[in-house]
Amino acid sequence: MSDLSRVEGKAVVITGAASGIGRALARRFARARADLALLDRDLPGVERLASELSAAGVRALPVRCDVTNWEECQAAMRSVMDRFGGVDILINNAGITHLSPFSETQVAVVRAVMEVNFFGAVHCTKAALDSLLARRGLVVVISSVAGFSPLAGRVGYAASKHALHGFFESLRAETQARGLRVMMVCPGFTDTNIGANALGGDGGVPRSPRTTLGKAADPARVADAIFRGVLRQRQLLVLSPVGKLALLVSRLSPALYGRLMARSMMLDSPRADPPPLPRQRRRE
Repeated sequence: MSDLSRVEGKAVVITGAASGIGRALARRFARARADLALLDRDLPGVERLASELSAAGVRALPVRCDVTNWEECQAAMRSVMDRFGGVDILINNAGITHLSPFSETQVAVVRAVMEVNFFGAVHCTKAALDSLLARRGLVVVISSVAGFSPLAGRVGYAASKHALHGFFESLRAETQARGLRVMMVCPGFTDTNIGANALGGDGGVPRSPRTTLGKAADPARVADAIFRGVLRQRQLLVLSPVGKLALLVSRLSPALYGRLMARSMMLDSPRADPPPLPRQRRRE
């Protein structure tokens, strides 16, 4: 297996790199002197980020890529390989959400969330897979606490995150003997623009704003934790105490977790994150 205890000179591809966790990850890996490919639909955003990193002496390639488009993902990975020779680390970070109970959600909205969150990661991984295998590299998947527990009011989002776990944990089983590593990351509520860009049940602006409890995590701190997880070769990284408790309760007593969710969730005011568990003031 390749030595990823240091990432200096490694080719790191980050999707959804123009903002939020993706941008913070780019800056964190840049400090470790990685070569960075910054993928996003927002080309001006990744161009600005690439200029910032290049000014600090980091090799950074901005690439316009809609991860829902298989051909664009293939073209993006060809550009990365032309520039850096291959892919050592792929971070599937791009994602969207919706804020609406399923009874008020069009199927097209669920499909749109799945296309970005799930199929976007599948597209990019497939396009980079030969290089990742040849380099015995790493796939990092930004999931959520909603990837292992239910999330009322955002069923499409939860479905997409559950699908990521099924797909990438199976991919790990298929390819680990060939040296490919997969790390699943489940952040808590993080201060990003995913809520501002959320879809409503009809695909437009949500009728109710996202609500949360507790202080949102700083994307830079989340990026630091992910970076450490890469160096430590973690397979699963749950990034908050409430997330770890949610994992335990949802695994040991799914019915209890479901009742807590139903009791805490007000469907006319969809929450971005799972409800607080007993004696907890914060939630994912």
